[in-house]
Amino acid sequence: MAATLHETPARPAADAAARADAPAISLEGVAKTYRTGHETVTAVCGIDLTIPQGEFFSLLGPSGCGKSTTMRMIAGFEEPTAGTVRLAGQDVTHVPPNRRDVNMVFQSYALFPHMTVFDNIAFGLRRKKLSEPEIRQRVGEMVELVELGGREKTRPGRLSGGQQQRVALARALVNRPSALLLDEPLGALDLKLRQSMQIELKRIQRDIGITFVYVTHDQGEALTMSDRIAVLNQGIIEQLGAPAEIYERPATRFTAGFIGTSNLLTGTVAERRGEGALLDFREAGRVIAAADAAPGDEIDVTVRPEKITLAAEEPSAEWSRLRGTVTEVVYLGSTTHYTVRADNGAQIVVFRQNACDASALSARGEKVWLAWRPESAYVLPRP
Repeated sequence: MAATLHETPARPAADAAARADAPAISLEGVAKTYRTGHETVTAVCGIDLTIPQGEFFSLLGPSGCGKSTTMRMIAGFEEPTAGTVRLAGQDVTHVPPNRRDVNMVFQSYALFPHMTVFDNIAFGLRRKKLSEPEIRQRVGEMVELVELGGREKTRPGRLSGGQQQRVALARALVNRPSALLLDEPLGALDLKLRQSMQIELKRIQRDIGITFVYVTHDQGEALTMSDRIAVLNQGIIEQLGAPAEIYERPATRFTAGFIGTSNLLTGTVAERRGEGALLDFREAGRVIAAADAAPGDEIDVTVRPEKITLAAEEPSAEWSRLRGTVTEVVYLGSTTHYTVRADNGAQIVVFRQNACDASALSARGEKVWLAWRPESAYVLPRP
């Protein structure tokens, strides 16, 4: 009997410790299908995903890829057709949204126009019937975190878009959720404000240390803010990894084309070259690739526009190089974007930093050499 009495109090503590060590969010074989008339549409195709506590995680992909549906299943607004959703190790697949320890911020913000900033942020705390001193303390902390001091008595209609977004964030965070879900919250802002808010969101997440799950179709947003990114396409995860890994080493053609701008070259191996392979495009040039391939194998090589230089003279033999003609020149101030039609027919995009006089830029119709170091290219895995 004594042993039982000693063991019983330890169980809640052990359960709490297990939850603290568990991932913030886990999806196990989660799928979602819809019936539309006589058809069945699959929005999410049985994905597995683990998001550690304290991570800024982004779901990135084009419209209709399943990212918002995945977010809504985490929040509880959609129930999976199959699979399990876990929050801090607990199965919440069939738990309603109001009983999940997560909050969600939408693009529309959904602020109460008749309430002040203070009352908007305090709304959830008052529903929990917290004392007014505690409400004032917690709202004050949030106002300071989102840098809205002095605006507590202002109504949303007198705030800028960025300020309204901060109020929505503060209202979601004041309840101290284990994770915050953000569904394209910057979509309504203009470009300059959106870029500044990206930095602010990352600062806020770093300061409070909770898990952020961010849905976006904007590659720049995901690359700027995320610790890791899941690239979704047609309901599946094409690639999962850190921003630099996804950008520099895309795992599929879709990822290479969707993340930033990429040039794709397909060629046949002419000969081995050290630990790599040589693709010979005859008079158009040659490309050296770090590929474990034999002569006669066809491989796909991708190279980013900023890795390529333009030259009037043929580069030295250790560089990959293609001959071509400039077809488009777009001057953007700090950079100039070129489109070059290589002599093998490929359309190549080049980004050049404007570190010198613009009069030195190549012009349309000019013959040029495209050159890049072999290590700047990446061989795409074939299906």
